[in-house]
Amino acid sequence: MVKRLFWIGLGTMLGVLIAAKAQAYVRERTPDGARQFLLGSDQENVHIRTLQGLVRDFNTARLRREHELGERYAANRS
Repeated sequence: MVKRLFWIGLGTMLGVLIAAKAQAYVRERTPDGARQFLLGSDQENVHIRTLQGLVRDFNTARLRREHELGERYAANRS
């Protein structure tokens, strides 16, 4: 269990580090017009917008699944 937690933590840390380095590379190496096309006009908050999008997608899928299960099991009760 401890090994698994270690590898999950290490993978998460490496993922965050690689994402930060990739974003810094894109900022440095691309012209402003291309950078705005890729990252949008609010380039400082790309990670926040990405996280908000992921949470929104997760909640949409969760609510859809809850509705589906509610209909299925409510029909079985009748």
